[in-house]
Amino acid sequence: MKKGLFIVFLISAFTQIAGGQTIKTGVLVVGNGSNAIGAGFQSAVSGVKTIMLTQNPGLIVSAPDKNIHSGLEAEFLRRIRLAKGVQDSAGKVYVDGTSANAILKTWADSTKNLTVMRNIKWSRIKRSGNNWNVLLADGRTIKAEVLVNADGTGNVAEALALPEAPGKLWRPFNYMDNLYRLSISAGYEMNNTTSNIIPLANFLIPGQENLIVLDSKNESMAAGQAGGAVAAYAVFFRTKTSLAALKPIQKELINYKLAVIPFSDIAYGEPAWRSIQYIGLTGFLKAELVNGKANFMPELAVTTAEIKEPLKEFYYKAQIWFDDYKEEQMTLGSTISMICMVGNRAQENTRAEVKKKWTTSYRFKDDFDLNRTISRKEFAVLVDEYLNPFNVNFDKTGRVIR
Repeated sequence: MKKGLFIVFLISAFTQIAGGQTIKTGVLVVGNGSNAIGAGFQSAVSGVKTIMLTQNPGLIVSAPDKNIHSGLEAEFLRRIRLAKGVQDSAGKVYVDGTSANAILKTWADSTKNLTVMRNIKWSRIKRSGNNWNVLLADGRTIKAEVLVNADGTGNVAEALALPEAPGKLWRPFNYMDNLYRLSISAGYEMNNTTSNIIPLANFLIPGQENLIVLDSKNESMAAGQAGGAVAAYAVFFRTKTSLAALKPIQKELINYKLAVIPFSDIAYGEPAWRSIQYIGLTGFLKAELVNGKANFMPELAVTTAEIKEPLKEFYYKAQIWFDDYKEEQMTLGSTISMICMVGNRAQENTRAEVKKKWTTSYRFKDDFDLNRTISRKEFAVLVDEYLNPFNVNFDKTGRVIR
């Protein structure tokens, strides 16, 4: 065979092999905006093989300036500040497309389980049982267990015969009901407020298993990150998205520093941030909602009235303790007393342990004084550590299940 014909034969053979190739993945994210970025990165870091499929050469990061920065968005901003030499970790930074794509490429290349397929067209998306087959224009097929629709063009929704907007993801954060306890993402700015959350159920579409649909009209890394965690949960635990468990997903996202309660005055780098997020989900200490912001007010003193009923809802023994405690404010000493009563702990040992951790583990600045009023931040940390109310389960309306 002549050399030229042999080369043509090899090219043809490789093309046919590539055309018939099947790529298997746990989660497939289709899209190229902030929704897709958040979903793709979180699914991968949650330990699931993930493909981000974009039909464009570049990724588009929506302006994050007005959001409460946490999770992947905060990490992205940290990286772009570092690249631009911006020293102020809280200052605004201009996010241009060239810099954003360079940072995201480096980040993606170093992220285990993540493959970004850029500028590749798909021609067909269809179900295969509870899973998905996506035929690419070059003849390859992606088989995915969970599909995340982060497509801003509407083409994926059209191909799946879905409504353009199956439902609103973001809802106002308030205490009129208990749905804030079911939140898995928070802090996206819309309607002139950052006091917005996404309850887990908002990601679940009735009759559509293993499909997560993100809101293309409100591109957000925070929403994408939460959606990616739900998708990864279904793959990792070999279950359906409708069976996604609230507590493990909340814990996973908080571990990756995504705010699930939109406290605007507690930065994610604050040592007490994690405990305050957990306590925020309980409603023991409620935020003040003013001018579109939910303020936790960490240095304010804790009153007995504000914590009495919420704690009694969670713990039977709290009812007995509060029947005997008549002071208007909680002190450090009374808080430790309550914790020991409810948690069946020895008071002397607990006081000694708290004192030892006061300036080291907790990094509190005020003196350890059992007689002084306790701040909301201090209360959140101690109750989180010694009573662990995050482990108390809720029903689908956010009410405590005993």
